[in-house]
Amino acid sequence: MGITVDVAYKSFNKFGEVLCGDKVEMLKTEDSDILILADGMGSGVKANILATLTSKILGTMFLNGATLEECVETIVDTLPICQVRKVAYSTFSILQVFHSGEAYLVEFDNPGCIFIRDGQLMTIPKNIRVIKDKKINEFRFHVKRGDALILMSDGTVHAGVGMLLNFGWQWEDIAAYALKQYSKTVSASRLATAICQACDELYMYRPGDDTTVACMRIIDAKVVHLMTGPAQKKEDDQRMVADFMAGDETTRRIVCGGTSATIVSRVLDRPMDVSMDYIDPEIPPIAYIEGIDLVTEGVLTLNRVVKLLRRYVSKDVVTENFFKELDEANGASMVAQMLIEDCTELHLFVGRAINSAYQNPNLPFDLGIRQNLVDQLKHAVEDMGKTVKITYY
Repeated sequence: MGITVDVAYKSFNKFGEVLCGDKVEMLKTEDSDILILADGMGSGVKANILATLTSKILGTMFLNGATLEECVETIVDTLPICQVRKVAYSTFSILQVFHSGEAYLVEFDNPGCIFIRDGQLMTIPKNIRVIKDKKINEFRFHVKRGDALILMSDGTVHAGVGMLLNFGWQWEDIAAYALKQYSKTVSASRLATAICQACDELYMYRPGDDTTVACMRIIDAKVVHLMTGPAQKKEDDQRMVADFMAGDETTRRIVCGGTSATIVSRVLDRPMDVSMDYIDPEIPPIAYIEGIDLVTEGVLTLNRVVKLLRRYVSKDVVTENFFKELDEANGASMVAQMLIEDCTELHLFVGRAINSAYQNPNLPFDLGIRQNLVDQLKHAVEDMGKTVKITYY
């Protein structure tokens, strides 16, 4: 079946706390993707330690093929004992989706997973197992393209308690809200952010608990090719463009750089039309070449792209306003939006030729501005849980 997933999460801390008591791990194996959400007891440093220990233990053991019983036993035996409550406590949810379409969900004391399919809420049956005196719900099922699965910490259901709502935001109401936000095209990041933003509003922007929403969307693979910089040897132009243009009809293609765009236009024998619309005075306008999804300027645009991706990866500043900025019609926002929302695998085609306008020609390529931006771009995209490949010319 070849399942591909889009995974994202959004967290915010309890008001007044520097550290979040929730922890999310996003892991990949050869045949599956794993999403783990742990919620440590209490808040602040102690909760952060408990959640981090729990998520790391679960992640490491699952990657090494441990059984659920072994994982739970290890957590119970490992977590430090709270001196006040005399218990070691961290709730958790684990979602593992295999490339075959099989899925495995484990829940311990977190709000139940919200499972949306074809615009409808799917029921997750109770299949309780008792391991080390802990009641754990375990569910095996199959997913299909378009499904959305949402894991949450209990900060979501506590939102608004004693303020705007008497008993907090009930699970059924959160599910109904998620269903309203859902569409087959909405990204995991927008869905997670929308639910978290609603929780923050119910808390009147003074959260009474750490709150996390983690979303996994089942999607088609989305490969993006990005070419930047001319090849070191002009005779390699043809090969570089041929590699860049390879792929099927679903592959998205971006060219960043005026010289690169000129090379693509020449090799493909297709005219390039430059837009005269300066949407953002700090970002040069885009251009158009038939068969290329997006053509932008190079260094200035990539620098803004990297800044946007860093903000996204940091999670703290990702709000609805961030996505409004992402929807702007300048080249940098358009590149960043494609990499965040329409990309599961990024292939970078990077020319090693030195541009004397940006760097001292006597310096090696590895110390150049473009290489630095390519490295930052690679790390930011990998931090989003996506695969990155680089080919140099």
